[in-house]
Amino acid sequence: MSAGFGRRTSAQGRVSQWLRGRRPKDPADPVADAGREALLLAAAGAGLPLAPAAHPVGYRCSCDRVGCPTPARHPVSFAWQTQSTTDRAQIERWARHQPQANFITATGMVHDVLDVPLEAGEQALERLLDAGIEVGPVAVTGDGRMLFFTLTRGTPEDEDEWWPCELDCHPETMDEHPGLRWHCRGSYVLVPPAALPGDAAVVWVRGPEFALPDPLTLLETLTDACARYADDQTGEPVAAWPHGG
Repeated sequence: MSAGFGRRTSAQGRVSQWLRGRRPKDPADPVADAGREALLLAAAGAGLPLAPAAHPVGYRCSCDRVGCPTPARHPVSFAWQTQSTTDRAQIERWARHQPQANFITATGMVHDVLDVPLEAGEQALERLLDAGIEVGPVAVTGDGRMLFFTLTRGTPEDEDEWWPCELDCHPETMDEHPGLRWHCRGSYVLVPPAALPGDAAVVWVRGPEFALPDPLTLLETLTDACARYADDQTGEPVAAWPHGG
């Protein structure tokens, strides 16, 4: 969970191991449940506001929506933005009363998330660490994404100048954006530990003990890695900057 990811072979080996079916243990296990709660409280202690989210039921979502487009990846409440909190007592209550629930963290309050394809993220992470650039918390998802947690640029003193998530995408339209997604005001991501359908998971590569960096210190490297990744996928040069839809 740490700076050992400065070498590509080590990073790929550990990430690949996590993605080969590792997920949070059975929440009925009190040891696993205590570990889950500790990770959630560590995230909240780092300033990430949390709110309960849906969880997988087999390959389906725990919500009542037929054909849910984002199974186990969305908040339980429509009021998730105002509900999100770092309050320890509230998070403990949620975690204990909803032992299967995933949790989301609302972006654009304290932090943003730069969300990239896993392969591009691995390459960028190696380059950033080799260059001695401070990298904050990083998570990987079982559906092939890497999440770089940064300070927010979405809450400036002048509220007329905040950056909306529409600059990139909504959480519900993620599949339409194969490159970099910038989650800021009005968006959210799952926070580890989280379970996904099909025995996949969201786990920390670098935990919330790492300080949040300015996103602009990572952006050039991430966009370049995404462009290279897209080029490899299509065989044609692709612009480095992501385009919203």
